[in-house]
Amino acid sequence: MTQLSARPGTIPATIAGIGVYRPRRVVTNEEVCRHIDSSPRWIERRSGIRTRRFAQPDETLPEMGAMAGAKALADAGADPADVDFLVVATMSQTGPASGRRGALPEAIAARLGLRAATVGVGAACSGFTVALNLAAGSVRSGASRCALVIGTERMSDIVSPTDRGTAFLFSDGAGAVLLVPSETAGIGPAVWGSDTRLAEAITVGPTREPDRAGPEPTLRMAGNSVFRWAVTALPGVVRDILDRSGLTVTDINAFIPHQANMRITDAVAQAVGFPESVVIARDIADQGNTSAASIPLATERLRTSGRVQRGDLALLLGFGAGLSYAGMVVTVP
Repeated sequence: MTQLSARPGTIPATIAGIGVYRPRRVVTNEEVCRHIDSSPRWIERRSGIRTRRFAQPDETLPEMGAMAGAKALADAGADPADVDFLVVATMSQTGPASGRRGALPEAIAARLGLRAATVGVGAACSGFTVALNLAAGSVRSGASRCALVIGTERMSDIVSPTDRGTAFLFSDGAGAVLLVPSETAGIGPAVWGSDTRLAEAITVGPTREPDRAGPEPTLRMAGNSVFRWAVTALPGVVRDILDRSGLTVTDINAFIPHQANMRITDAVAQAVGFPESVVIARDIADQGNTSAASIPLATERLRTSGRVQRGDLALLLGFGAGLSYAGMVVTVP
């Protein structure tokens, strides 16, 4: 089996456990279409989404993040006392269900009983892979012995239900992974960056709309521009990740991109030339786009279903507002 190589002079890091939280409420395309001029068939054809999850009032960002984190700890057989670094990624921290602004990592740490250093990452849909790279660097350097990375989102808080361009895409949920030192590398080198020429293609700003209670931040997206950028730029990013990892498409067992749109996933996979043996993550069909939570949610589903196995190599690719991107190859825990 092909393995990742550790950089000389560093401590190899690996993912020891994974955990997720999917909100209770399932929202169908039919329900979404009550508020926008569309049809369930059009939504599925356009995005690949059949259903998505919306969080209830008690399913707050801290609560969902903490539950995903607790599952990652249990999956790794680790104790909260082992964790000395917590990195939390989100783009939806707004409103009464999100916790006090700026305090989300600390709120999650308190729920888990951690006494760890805490950092928040606001890299939108690239947030999880950006956070993963930061945590992996901390472990590799010896600054951290056990790092917990969490992506938690309530995108339903920042998306207008009457916006035909975004209402059907976004969803809520949380996912987490636990990183530890290891004898062999389980996290490859990252490729990350941004294309700021399109920084205004996805924005979150104050608005007042008839369907929303007050001047709450609302996501706006130039969907066609984002789609064209993704299918044009991301295949090159994937090739760079493979090159930096010393791998080829035939070494990869699974491709797990941010679950933005099924058409983007298919276009990028085809352009890269992944063979049929590579499992492609399609969690978006039943979960929707959960921004910084989408990659761990998709990874957990592939592992739970048995489509990927412990030790398989998965190429992770986050991308979104900025327009930013971050990706690496990891070993499935």
